[in-house]
Amino acid sequence: MKVHTVWKQKRLDSYIGIIRILIAIAVVAIFVLVYFFVIKSGKLDNSAVIPVESVMTDIKKVVTINTGDTYGIVMEAQAVPISMANEIYQSALASYDLATIRAGKELELFYDSKTNDLIRLEYKIDSEEELIVVKNLSQVGNGEWRAIRQLIAYEVREKLVFGEVKSSMYQAALDNDIDERAIIELANAFQWSIDFALDPRVGDTFKFVFEERYLDGQYIMPGKVLAGQYINAGEKYELFYFEESEDNKGYFDSDGNSVQKMFLKAPVAFKYISSSFTTGSRYVSAFNVSTGHRAIDYATPSGTPIRSVGDGTVVFAGWSSAGYGYLTTIRHNGTYSTNYAHQSKIIVKYGQKVQQGEVIGYVGSTGFSTGPHLHFEMVKNGVKINALLEVLPPGKPILDENRERFNNVITNYKNMLE
Repeated sequence: MKVHTVWKQKRLDSYIGIIRILIAIAVVAIFVLVYFFVIKSGKLDNSAVIPVESVMTDIKKVVTINTGDTYGIVMEAQAVPISMANEIYQSALASYDLATIRAGKELELFYDSKTNDLIRLEYKIDSEEELIVVKNLSQVGNGEWRAIRQLIAYEVREKLVFGEVKSSMYQAALDNDIDERAIIELANAFQWSIDFALDPRVGDTFKFVFEERYLDGQYIMPGKVLAGQYINAGEKYELFYFEESEDNKGYFDSDGNSVQKMFLKAPVAFKYISSSFTTGSRYVSAFNVSTGHRAIDYATPSGTPIRSVGDGTVVFAGWSSAGYGYLTTIRHNGTYSTNYAHQSKIIVKYGQKVQQGEVIGYVGSTGFSTGPHLHFEMVKNGVKINALLEVLPPGKPILDENRERFNNVITNYKNMLE
């Protein structure tokens, strides 16, 4: 009996030993898998292997991309070995294709101050994002390049500006030393409520708060308009930027209604008309009473982009024998459609879906036209109407549960606009 008990204990110890060996093997296997599939494949968070702090001590060289330059040409001109340039390109490809760098922009190259080796490349993709490619100098990664695409870390300051229209809003901005890019952003914010080619009058006033973006203490560009007021012929328009959710963010009036409506007020963006139009001579309204015809003629240079005032489907795109020249017709729903005539070039096709603000063609002087202009018509239930007089319902309001948060955000801005 005692022998049997000893035998059972030895067999149990043997099982325990086997289990311990299997656990050890499993731990080693997991470590190997993590190493090869996470560390070696570069699937770790890129931010963990990009030493941002080291830039302060590195040597920076800013290279302007000229017309005709390619990524390869730029890197060759900077004496970067072809193999290294290709490694950088391949590592960045999942985040951004460096073959698409554009003339007029810059590549920033950083070199180790001790070895003069290239260890970092930066490229601002647009005003919001940048690409950073860094050589990992730590033991993990064995000097491989790592890339990350991230938001540009601007220092943001808020600025309040105002002005009075004496000839045009654009000129009023210049007269008050307002960044012209900020006045364009203001017009974009109000583009559902005001047609800045037609509506502004001498004596109108505006006031708005916008973001100023800085890098390394230097002013770079304006950001979002945070709050704005425009008084047009005595009528006050106000809006405030608010992010209710990821799916509902933009501009709202003081009551929490979205100012973004079914149609834009104009088929030509402010930035294309601001410097050439002046109050009192910017447009011609064409009326043919006998046929009930209503249209707006935007006198603007040939080649000016034309945008669809709303989402819809192209139901005609081509030459019109009725005097319209090159004509595009967009059906927005069962009630509304819009016509864009005398174009120099049409860039959409029959049946194509278009979005509000999308460029559909360019201003010209084709058909019965005496000079470059856009002939714009709005049709409601088959009848041409005066688009300037059409009243559209306000957009989707802020939800009741978010009203308090909305009011808290805009209270300070409302006081600033008073």
